[in-house]
Amino acid sequence: MKVAIVHEWLVTRAGSEKVVEEILQLYPEADLFTLICALPPGQDDMLRGRKVTTSFLQNLWGAKTRHRSFMPLMPLAIEQFDLSGYDLVISSSHAVAKGVITGPNQVHISYIHSPMRYAWDLQHTYLAESGLTRGFRSALARALLHYLRIWDLRTANGPERMIANSAYIARRIAKVYRRKADVVYPPVDIAAMPFSAQREDFYLAASRMAPYKRMALIVSAFARMPDKKLIVIGDGPELPLVRRLATSNITVLGYLGDEALRDHMRRAKAFVFAAEEDFGIMPVEAQACGAPVIAFGRGGALETVTGLDGDRATGLFFDSQSEEAIVEAVGRFETAAGRFTPENCRANAERFSAEAFRTAFKGIVDEELARAAPFLKPAL
Repeated sequence: MKVAIVHEWLVTRAGSEKVVEEILQLYPEADLFTLICALPPGQDDMLRGRKVTTSFLQNLWGAKTRHRSFMPLMPLAIEQFDLSGYDLVISSSHAVAKGVITGPNQVHISYIHSPMRYAWDLQHTYLAESGLTRGFRSALARALLHYLRIWDLRTANGPERMIANSAYIARRIAKVYRRKADVVYPPVDIAAMPFSAQREDFYLAASRMAPYKRMALIVSAFARMPDKKLIVIGDGPELPLVRRLATSNITVLGYLGDEALRDHMRRAKAFVFAAEEDFGIMPVEAQACGAPVIAFGRGGALETVTGLDGDRATGLFFDSQSEEAIVEAVGRFETAAGRFTPENCRANAERFSAEAFRTAFKGIVDEELARAAPFLKPAL
């Protein structure tokens, strides 16, 4: 059986790329297709020497460093891949990868990290954060997003089966595409997370400092709690703002490598998470290190953290992205501290291991191949 794996772009080894890496381990003989491949040294080992087929975008000036600027060309580019010689096509899609063209004698399974957020329910947030709320450039951006929505909806009919990375994303898929999706959680390297049953007297917040991550909000909330220590880890456009907001009880460390970040997770009293994420890998990693989580109660956190209404609580939730809600949640956490154990946190995180991902993902693929067997090539 010939297998093709398709991903939008490979320019860094982030969450979606780790999913691709696990799929490549399941199908080591698969061929890999991506619009743009520009992995930095040290991150390209995920390819394991595999030849990568790229699109015409690869050779355009600036595409490797400013790939998102080429979004208007990506629907056209993804349709140019000739996959007619493959029995099984697996797309890893958060933008356009699911739009590859396949035929009736092929099985196409798409792992959806999210429908295009900026083209659907987050359009107005994206326009506001990009300074595109009015004027000619705003009108042009809105026209492009309108075109992307039409194309995105049309290509939603291509895959025989969709897999969502969380129940939250499955609901978004149902809303946008009117399709049912299986849920397979992304793989988390639980074995690499150092576990400790001992906690120290500080809270931890760690993330890329983009506006939607709400790191500045967490810092502002802890500035109102001078008796609570907070350590902040991460880099990004809001780092200067976070540093300005920090008070004497808040330590902003900026970017740290994986080992140092995990060491802080291993020791923290709790991990504070204020973003609305599709899945959210950081809360899972924190739990794997034994740290309970104080999280905004929307998105993937509701699936990865067990709240106080559960028998083996691993965290609790606040219901609005506001300073007041975070302050109140920290108070509840300290009152209920005896309900959380590092052992329960670790056990909960084990549900999201790489092994669990591979088992569930391959089970769905095999099931779909068996269903489609009468229509596939005789060799299958």
